[in-house]
Amino acid sequence: MTEASSTEAAKARRSDATRAAILTAARERFAADGYERATIRAIAADANIDPSMVMRYYGNKEKLFAAAAEFDLRLPDLTGVPRDEIGARLTGHLVDRWEHDDTLMALLRAAVTNQAAAERMRRLFAAQLGPVVTALVADPAEAPVRAGLIATQALGFALTRYVLCLPPVVALDRAAVVAWLGPTIQRYLAGERAE
Repeated sequence: MTEASSTEAAKARRSDATRAAILTAARERFAADGYERATIRAIAADANIDPSMVMRYYGNKEKLFAAAAEFDLRLPDLTGVPRDEIGARLTGHLVDRWEHDDTLMALLRAAVTNQAAAERMRRLFAAQLGPVVTALVADPAEAPVRAGLIATQALGFALTRYVLCLPPVVALDRAAVVAWLGPTIQRYLAGERAE
């Protein structure tokens, strides 16, 4: 490796580390303060860098939020799961995802007050949950409605547990959450409708 390429590699590593520090600080700040109250200056302070560096890498707050709010639900392939266990499996997976990632909280907080964040949340669930539901339901034309209803349970739970911190919901352990929400999600997938 030449001296020039070694220097370029070191710069690239520093650049990657700076971007990672900015994104970590942004996720934490957006999760704590929401989109409207989070500032570039506060995010830069949290990352121990100059605010101009945030602007250099991301341009503006909206672009920074877009990068920080990338969230992969990492939904499992549920096609091989016994039909009567899918709701519980999906619920357990979502709880596990949320317990270990502040990105959803940042996105959820921001979506309540910011239209761009709300649109991002809609696209995220449509793009990631929609295909999973389509593969599981008998009538693919009903998949968008069913995925939307599942999102009401998933996002409603996340809002009350992680953002509003409603004590009875916060106190539920994983098994209790699955026991309460799993059957409802199962019903949305199975095609049963209340008449």
